[in-house]
Amino acid sequence: MTPFSERIIDAIRSIPVGTVASYSGVALWAGGPPGAARQVARLLHSSSSSRHLPWYRVIGADGTIRLPEGGGREEQAALLAGEGVEVSSSWRVDFLQFGVDAPVPGLWQPVSQ
Repeated sequence: MTPFSERIIDAIRSIPVGTVASYSGVALWAGGPPGAARQVARLLHSSSSSRHLPWYRVIGADGTIRLPEGGGREEQAALLAGEGVEVSSSWRVDFLQFGVDAPVPGLWQPVSQ
């Protein structure tokens, strides 16, 4: 596994309970280059189970759950709800209320308005 992949894993593990981060936010936290959000998605797909990652805390930058209906979307929404994160009927999370962002690599902060 590459050092960048290890930093992605660290970033995902460090997302606080009851919050969400975007794929691009995870990539930024890990010090990745622009466009590295896809690598975050690939790593989540391939390693979430084996590395016991809180995969469900990573959503799209627009606040939507990206998994398809019947393909994990409902499970992700339920896991988030179990942590107190509200998911709308359109599968969206309010980033201003529940989101964290990484303005500086390695540091999660609440999303500002």
